Amino acid sequence: MLKIAAPAQLIEQVYHAILDAICTGTLAPNSKITQEGLAEQLGVSRQPILQAFQILRREGFITDAGRKGVMVTALDPQRLLQLYQVRAVLDGLAARDCAAHCKQDAARRTATASEGLALIAAARALPDMDDLSARIRADMDFHQFLYRSSGNPVIAETTSLHWQHIRRAMGAILAGDVRSHQMVWDEHEAILQAVLEGKPALADKLAREHAEGAAEHLARALDGAQQTEQREQTGQAGRQA
Repeated sequence: MLKIAAPAQLIEQVYHAILDAICTGTLAPNSKITQEGLAEQLGVSRQPILQAFQILRREGFITDAGRKGVMVTALDPQRLLQLYQVRAVLDGLAARDCAAHCKQDAARRTATASEGLALIAAARALPDMDDLSARIRADMDFHQFLYRSSGNPVIAETTSLHWQHIRRAMGAILAGDVRSHQMVWDEHEAILQAVLEGKPALADKLAREHAEGAAEHLARALDGAQQTEQREQTGQAGRQA
């Protein structure tokens, strides 16, 4: 992580720096972090780190780890599925409303096509091994574009409550090669095509399947990783015995 200068809103910048590291996997699940270590990495005092820890603990990104500081919380497959179930419904609703608007309003369709196709082109220009933060940002930009284009501000307001956890899940999906970057954008393009063709039911279906598929793929990967870790721990315990 880059060192932070001393701006007016230091606590907020420290919070976002740590959160970015968690969401991109730089600070891996179950890894232990300390105020001293992060203060040195970021070039700040311990006080803003302590304040940021309080926010991150409240939001569920870190948990206490005794005298050794705090630990980055693990991604919970069940919690992830529940989160994406809610997101799938909201994404489907947003895509459905976008398609209905495009079907009824040619000018709105043109504007939606212009913005949506530009987002897809920019994202496809990012190679698979490009900066993970940029790939996550491109993915979220597309979904937030659909939320805005739906004409229903409550969708964006509702998803914002869980946005950072969704962002972290996206980081795990993209970083873990659970789904390729280009596959994700193939699905985004199919959703946009249904929207522009004015097909609400299809747009809804594709948006829901996109979110549900992402969750199922990642949940399986997390379950597999946990089972592997448990086998390794059992093996180590057996050797020590």
